[in-house]
Amino acid sequence: MELSVILFLALLLAVAAMRLFELRISKRHQQEMTARGAAKVNDPNFRWMALFHTFVLIGAAVEVVFLRRPFLPGLAIPMLALFITANLVRWWVIRTLGEHWNVQVMDSTRLGVITSGPFRYVRHPNYAAVFVEMIALPLIHTAWITALAGAIAHVIILALRLSTEERVLLANPDYAAAMGSKPRFLPGLF
Repeated sequence: MELSVILFLALLLAVAAMRLFELRISKRHQQEMTARGAAKVNDPNFRWMALFHTFVLIGAAVEVVFLRRPFLPGLAIPMLALFITANLVRWWVIRTLGEHWNVQVMDSTRLGVITSGPFRYVRHPNYAAVFVEMIALPLIHTAWITALAGAIAHVIILALRLSTEERVLLANPDYAAAMGSKPRFLPGLF
């Protein structure tokens, strides 16, 4: 097996380990928020989000190994830069939200509305960052089928998730006043 494939598979494993670590952080935050009066919202689409992340990681590995996708430095370098940037934004979001950050939909607005960090500009910077990350990651080693299928699946899953999440968030007058006029994902778009 080529060195680039081994390194790419190691990167995919590192991302999987990071997701498991994030789930532990999320679980702790859920418990802390619940103790302070926040409520977990039933979100039947959460399992699809979890499966989506798993699909991208496994799909990229399978595509690179079995379809022998080439390593193209001219594509890999900008995709790696996008991947790193998206992760920096995700961790900026996690740091800004503090105990509010969660992978589940939680009605935590009564604990305060976060308007600092990337939330000064958009309502859902994490979703924008994850979208970029999930396209860039497979393309680091030219797994274009996974990137394309993942992008399509992510748009569908995200639309379902946002309908649940925004229904909860925008029902809070403080959130609606502070965040309602901001774009969802990118300043000046959507």
